Amino acid sequence: MRGYLVAIILLLVIFGSIGGYLYQRFSAFAAMDFSPPPVTIAASLAEQEVWDQTLSAVGTIASVRGVELTSEASGEITQILFDSGDVVKAGQALVVLNDEVERASRANQTASVELATLLYERDSALIQQKSIPQSQYDRSRADLQRAKAQLLETQARLANKTIAAPFTGTMGIRRVDVGDYLSPGTVIATLQDRSELEIDFTVPARFSPKLQPGLGVSVVVDAYPERTFSATVTAVDARVDPNTRNVLLRARMDEVDGLIPGMFAVLEVDLGEQQQVITIPETAMTYSLRGNTVWVIETTEDGGLTAVAQVVLGGRVRDGRVAVLDGLQPGDKVVSVGQNKLYRGVRVVVDENMNL
Repeated sequence: MRGYLVAIILLLVIFGSIGGYLYQRFSAFAAMDFSPPPVTIAASLAEQEVWDQTLSAVGTIASVRGVELTSEASGEITQILFDSGDVVKAGQALVVLNDEVERASRANQTASVELATLLYERDSALIQQKSIPQSQYDRSRADLQRAKAQLLETQARLANKTIAAPFTGTMGIRRVDVGDYLSPGTVIATLQDRSELEIDFTVPARFSPKLQPGLGVSVVVDAYPERTFSATVTAVDARVDPNTRNVLLRARMDEVDGLIPGMFAVLEVDLGEQQQVITIPETAMTYSLRGNTVWVIETTEDGGLTAVAQVVLGGRVRDGRVAVLDGLQPGDKVVSVGQNKLYRGVRVVVDENMNL
C-alpha cells in the first residue's frame, strides 16, 4: 500500500513539474508581441500656395495659310515646275496641263473679235449717215460683245491649265508626274506657309466667361519636350458645341522656329487670375480605379504613428507638385515615399533622411 502511495506522489511531482514548465512557456509565449514592425516612409506637408489659374487643353498646330493644291480643269500634265520641299512665291507656276485645244480656240476667237470690231466700226459710221437700219447696227454691236465674251471664256479656261501658287510657302511631297491625267480635285501637293502658325483647341464651356482674345498660352510639343512655346488667343467661337459642351478657341503662335503644321501640342491657357490651392508632392498621390488616394499620417493613442488612406480630388500638376482640390487641409502630413508597403492599420516611422 505504501508503494502505491509513493508512486502516486512521484507521478504528481512529475506531472506538476511538467505543467509548471508548460505554464511558464505558454505565459511567456502569450506575452510576446507578434505585430508587424513599423514601415519606414518619407513624409511631406500639404502646403497652401498661390497658383495662376490655367486651363489644360490639346490641339494640332496648323498654318494660317495652308492648302492642298488641286486643279479646276482636267488634262494631261505637260510640265511640273517645282520639286518637293521647294519654297515658292505667290503666283509662281507649278503645273502646266495640255492646252493645245484652248490655244486654238483663243486664236479662232481672237480673229472673230477682230472681224466683229471691223463690222461694228463700219456700222457705227453708217448709222451716223442713216445709211443702214438701227437693227443692223444693234446686231453688229451684239456680235462684238458676244465675240469678246467668248474670247474671255476661252482665256479663263486657258488660265486654268496652269496651276500657280496662291501664296508664298513651302511645297510638300509631289504626288503627280509628267504624263499623268489630272482630274479636278486630284491633290498635286500641299503648300504650307510656315511663317505664321496657329492652333485650334477646345475647353469646357463653364469657363467661357473668362475666355477672351489676348490670353497667353503655353505650348509644348513632343519634338521639343523641354521647350515651351508661347501663343496668344486671337478668337473665341461664338457658340458652344452642343455635342461636347466645349467652346472652340484659336491661338496664334508667337514663335514658330522648329514647328511644323500638323504637330500635336499640349496647351496651358493662362486665365489671368490667381487662386489658393493646397499642394503636395506628385509622388504622394496614388492613382487607382476608386480614385486618387493619399496616405495621411496620424498619431495613435499610444503616441505612435499610423498612415490612413484618404481619397482626394486631384488638380493640376506643376513643378513636381499636384494641387488637391478636396480631401486635405494645409499642414496635413502625407506619405511621399513608400506607399506600396502600406496597408490598413499599419504603423509607420518617418525617415527624415529618405530621398524623394
